[in-house]
Amino acid sequence: MEKEQRRELQENLARLKQEHRDLDSAIDALEISGHGDPLQLKRLKKKKLSLKDEISRVEDHLLPDIIA
Repeated sequence: MEKEQRRELQENLARLKQEHRDLDSAIDALEISGHGDPLQLKRLKKKKLSLKDEISRVEDHLLPDIIA
């Protein structure tokens, strides 16, 4: 993997992780306030899971395959 491609993946990974943390905070705030729309909460949680999957894919690209 080229250095430039690796750097781009690392930047993308950092951005995805930050977005995941932000969604987590937003979900917590809505749940604590008790004013969260159930449909909105469901959508945010689905987006958070989608981000987690994307984070895993990027991490898989960054980590070399190790055959045990």
